[in-house]
Amino acid sequence: MARHLIRVVIFAVLVAQFSFPQMAVEKVDTAVISKIKDEGMNRSQVMEILSDLCDIYGPRLSWSPEYRRAGEWAAKKLTAMGLQNVHFENHGPVGKGWTLKKFAANVTEPYTSPLIAYPAAWTPGVRQKEVDALYLDAEKTEDLDKFKGQLKGKCVLLTGEMELQAHFEPHANRLADSVLLAMANAGPQAPSGRRPRRMVFPRLAMDNFDSVMAFARQMMPGIDSARVARMLIAQQSQRLTPQKLEFAQKEGALAVLTPGRGDGGTFIVSSAMVPQPGQAPFDQRVSAYSENAPAIVPQIVVAAEHYNRMVRTLKKGHKVKLEMNLEVVFTKADSCFNIIAEIPGTDLKDEIVMLGGHFDTWHAGTGATDDGTGVAACMEAVRILKTLNLQPRRTIRVGLWGAEEQGLIGSRAYVAKHFAEREGGMMEMMMGGGTPPKTKPEYDKFSVYFNHDNGTGKIRGVYMQGNEAARTIFREWLASFSSMGASTLTLSNTSGTDHLSFDGVGLPGFQFIQDPVEYDTRTHHYNMDVYERVQPEDMKQAATIMAAFAYNAAMMEQKFPRKPMQDPRPAATGRE
Repeated sequence: MARHLIRVVIFAVLVAQFSFPQMAVEKVDTAVISKIKDEGMNRSQVMEILSDLCDIYGPRLSWSPEYRRAGEWAAKKLTAMGLQNVHFENHGPVGKGWTLKKFAANVTEPYTSPLIAYPAAWTPGVRQKEVDALYLDAEKTEDLDKFKGQLKGKCVLLTGEMELQAHFEPHANRLADSVLLAMANAGPQAPSGRRPRRMVFPRLAMDNFDSVMAFARQMMPGIDSARVARMLIAQQSQRLTPQKLEFAQKEGALAVLTPGRGDGGTFIVSSAMVPQPGQAPFDQRVSAYSENAPAIVPQIVVAAEHYNRMVRTLKKGHKVKLEMNLEVVFTKADSCFNIIAEIPGTDLKDEIVMLGGHFDTWHAGTGATDDGTGVAACMEAVRILKTLNLQPRRTIRVGLWGAEEQGLIGSRAYVAKHFAEREGGMMEMMMGGGTPPKTKPEYDKFSVYFNHDNGTGKIRGVYMQGNEAARTIFREWLASFSSMGASTLTLSNTSGTDHLSFDGVGLPGFQFIQDPVEYDTRTHHYNMDVYERVQPEDMKQAATIMAAFAYNAAMMEQKFPRKPMQDPRPAATGRE
């Protein structure tokens, strides 16, 4: 009986060993973590770094001179902190730089009022002392015919009124315990491996990356549901907007005006739209920043309340006149770049631990929470490690990514150059499945990447991206921060930012769970994405956790475990 029991136990152990990826739980150096916490929470410089990013070097639109100026500042700052191998890595595609120099718009008749408005990025300039406004009241394509010959030289309001409602819920909130519990209990969201039907793409308003992400989030339930709903509602109500835009441009409109999503004078501003031919596939569409982008009509985004007033006035039969001065500067098309810096490792210096966020922003705010908070948290994290003169075994590398807002372009280019690339581009990467990635020699030397890009909210845990092998490791690491509110682990995926570039080719890439605060209601792509919306204590906590995670990963005996089904080679045993 005893001999039989021993055989059963041995068999069970062997089954467990070969059925699931095993990794011994490595004890955290609590003395070092205490030092990291003390430096990060009591002598933090994160808000000073963020103030520079926002107040002096923001906004940072991709490909713009402002982006380069800010990049040069970041490189000098990282060098002064003691990081090594600080450099820029250029990436495609080539894009035109665009700088907003001056803008003012006022209603002059039948009432006088300044407009709360911003030009869309990469829109051309316009200067007009006084011009008539016209509401393009068309619900169907055939309705446009009655406006032929009426739009030339006018400011055209493309859509109807934006429906607004009072807010009976707070704009800002933190994740409730019940929400965190549901996340912890959620199972993995395995990708289907199927490509989206091609016929779906033309039905979406795919004029910029926002709408691409709206489609992606439909395919990934539970991810940023409030943002998905808002985008889809806007798509439905403005489904004729691309046709109206093309019509207005052909008819010689001076400028087109649209209402911004949002209210209370706070609204989303992103890229100008380029009329696309017919049912052009997504990968063949031309963006406003493209080197070969055609001439487009100036496009102005107006606060919903001010826009609605003009529409109502015009519908009542009154004439509306505007004066507008928009001065912009286009710079020669060039490549964008990522900013890279390192803390060299010791005995395992050829292996890499990375942390990062995206350096580019939109232009109406200063990019404080999208993603100045992520950049500042990363820079503060490595400052903490250098200040304490810690000697990581692996090299800790910071990546500040370019052109994230245009489709994770900078991080995808970096991963493709150094680690692996997947055929089919962004959608193949996001949907999972398909052909295995083509790996580069550095692929085997990569350990893990940690990303910060969900605003100012404190870190509450980690999205494990379906990597069950990470659970025991993260649980051990988070034990030091449970008193700071960070303890939740969920197998769920989260989308929309640069960790996907790593996860999409089978490398461990993680985004932190963060309190939403005002991210979806007031800051994410809004004109009020500014320094004042950032919570200092949350930032201290986030930077401290990032420093600890980077250090812990750099000190592990083995590289961070990968998801077996996504790694194109068999899992190795022992040290690779």
